[in-house]
Amino acid sequence: MSGMGAAAAKKFKVPHTLVIIILFILFAVFLTWVIPAGEFDRVTNAAGIKVIDPASFRTISSKPVSIFSIPDFIVDGFAKSASLFFLLLFTGGAFDVVVSSGALQSCVAKVAKRYASKESIFIPILTLLFALISTTQGVNTFIGFAPVTVLIARAMGFDSIVGAAVILLGGAVGFSTGTLNPSTTIVAQEIVGLPLYSGIGYRWICFFVFLLVTNLYLIRYAKKIRLHPELSPMYDLDVADTSVSDNDLDSFGDVTLRKSLVLVSLVAALGVIVYGGVKLNWGLNESSAAFIWLGIIAGICAGFSPSKIASCFVAGAKRMVAAALIIGLARAVSGVLSAGLVLDTVVNGLGRALLVVPTFLQAISMYIANLVVNIFITSGSGQAAVIMPIFAPIADMVGITRQTAILTFNFGDGFCNYILPTSTALMGILGATNIPYDRWMRFMWRLFLIWVLLGSVLSLIAQIINLGPA
Repeated sequence: MSGMGAAAAKKFKVPHTLVIIILFILFAVFLTWVIPAGEFDRVTNAAGIKVIDPASFRTISSKPVSIFSIPDFIVDGFAKSASLFFLLLFTGGAFDVVVSSGALQSCVAKVAKRYASKESIFIPILTLLFALISTTQGVNTFIGFAPVTVLIARAMGFDSIVGAAVILLGGAVGFSTGTLNPSTTIVAQEIVGLPLYSGIGYRWICFFVFLLVTNLYLIRYAKKIRLHPELSPMYDLDVADTSVSDNDLDSFGDVTLRKSLVLVSLVAALGVIVYGGVKLNWGLNESSAAFIWLGIIAGICAGFSPSKIASCFVAGAKRMVAAALIIGLARAVSGVLSAGLVLDTVVNGLGRALLVVPTFLQAISMYIANLVVNIFITSGSGQAAVIMPIFAPIADMVGITRQTAILTFNFGDGFCNYILPTSTALMGILGATNIPYDRWMRFMWRLFLIWVLLGSVLSLIAQIINLGPA
């Protein structure tokens, strides 16, 4: 029987994200039948954002939702998410053109080759580079590059974990602090009604704080392993594995004039998009148009033909379809709760529970809640669509700014991905570098706890300074 139990455990797989969100929708329908309906009055605050009046909650007549109307709510969720779809599709298309040019890969390879013999420079420079790139795209972009950084790390006397970590940890900081990320921060800001890219100054501070602490941890580990290789969780496997010697930094090519122009076009486009969002009140449509221009200009700089640009754009857009589907489906959750007149009841209940928490722990509690939710919804855009319609009014209710709520969402959604075996970025890079998950966790668990503590402190500071705009 124990053998059968073990076999069953091995066969169990975490359901697809879309299945998990369908379960959330079903649960939302269930709530409309079992909890009282209620509503808040909405008022416009000084920033021009419509928020709830926390003192105005009242119960009203129930209006339970039929399970047979779920497809209608799904379609409605897709319709309301059209602008977000366009942004994700065009972002994916533009970045595929950039990645296909080889400019990012050559840039990373050049830095790695130049500083390979200086670990105190090599590690911070590479983590910074991967962090900056990952402010706009997923870490899984660099799965193919991981064997190269492992090669360099082992040549310097480190282990495979150091080689994988410069990508994973640098990428984790860039993605999880949400400075420029269109699939997390921008989706969340659009949902809660904040100006796109607002609050970016504090997010950059968080970026560099997390990067500094992460580098100190990784450099300390790397130096320890070089002095005592037998302490590495990968010691026996690294000794036996010689496959990394087949990789070559030179295979990524030089940073040519064309590749340099591609990088310049990328930086310029991001600068224009951020400026437009912060200073010109750009919405998603304007940002989407800017990404179309980025794809065209980057393709021209790379010397691609019109057909090549088009094929890259289509390929990149295809990779974002899953994220777009998740957003539309996830929006049905709040749609069901709203139609059943229980969304405000849920907000009121959670808000009152949060009010019981000491004031200085309220933002931290939001952060921890997002960590838990991310175990079930690993898609950042999907989590934003589920969480932000609920957390934004809770933030209003307890006196936390919506910008702070988004920050706690970013931290909770992002950093958790580097310990979850369901994370495609983590498992893809571990697979490419032959690092078993359990060996990675022997290195990673302490840093994750440091990240949780650091994220809690930064969330608390955001709450104290009333990070805005509200």
